[in-house]
Amino acid sequence: MGNARFDLTAGPIGVFDSGYGGLTILEKIRSRLPSYDYVYLGDNARTPYGTRSFDIVYEFTLQAVVRLFELGCPLVILACNTASAKALRSIQQQDLPVIAPSRRVLGVIRPTAECVGSMTVSRHVGLLATPGTVRSQSYPMELHKLFPDIAVTSVACPMWVPLIENREAAGPGADYFVNKYVGQLLGADPAIDTVILGCTHYPLLMDKLSKAVPQGVRLLAQGGHVAESLADYLRRHPEIEEKCCKGGSCTYLTTESAECFEENASVFLNEPVTARTIQL
Repeated sequence: MGNARFDLTAGPIGVFDSGYGGLTILEKIRSRLPSYDYVYLGDNARTPYGTRSFDIVYEFTLQAVVRLFELGCPLVILACNTASAKALRSIQQQDLPVIAPSRRVLGVIRPTAECVGSMTVSRHVGLLATPGTVRSQSYPMELHKLFPDIAVTSVACPMWVPLIENREAAGPGADYFVNKYVGQLLGADPAIDTVILGCTHYPLLMDKLSKAVPQGVRLLAQGGHVAESLADYLRRHPEIEEKCCKGGSCTYLTTESAECFEENASVFLNEPVTARTIQL
């Protein structure tokens, strides 16, 4: 891949996720920054990423980033905790300087971690996330870099994503597994006063989570914080901002069937969408 391949003209902001959860991030970004054009790419044919090795997640994520660059995106958001945990740093440090030095790739873990310092009083923080994100240790590492005094306790929640994607988020099965994992977390450290929802699916469980945690424990969903961080990034980087098209449009791409994507996206978005199938 030569540099000339990705010489910049103006284009949409790319938003990538292995599946559907990133739509919760996209929705908040579009609400905060409605004037920009967006392309959402879901690698739905190869999801979930959380159970895959670092090398495979990196390979798949790089393929998606390259495709979004080919579509003209000057900036790509990895709206996926697994991709942010397992691929972001390698892409930023190894690949961008070679294939696209004028383009940028950002993740969702650092913007989320940056908010925590002002939210926790006890300095005890919990993380609820997929097994892959918990194993990566990305949140504890990022939090300890930013706030060395904060103690982090993590619990993996392997059942939450399947429940949500099977439209069971409102059912009694979800109650059982929400209470189970929240109980494990607070049992491990009763001093926790702030809980990071470290998966983009989890806001769909917010009603049940709010009932499961004691009064005074704050739940940190990522979307609004990622959107605010992106707005701040564009303010601080006019050389990137001026290359982002502003037509208020959003295109949806998937590696699965478009019909399947359109049906399932309705679980995460409050509007119908039209998708197109692509290959990576």
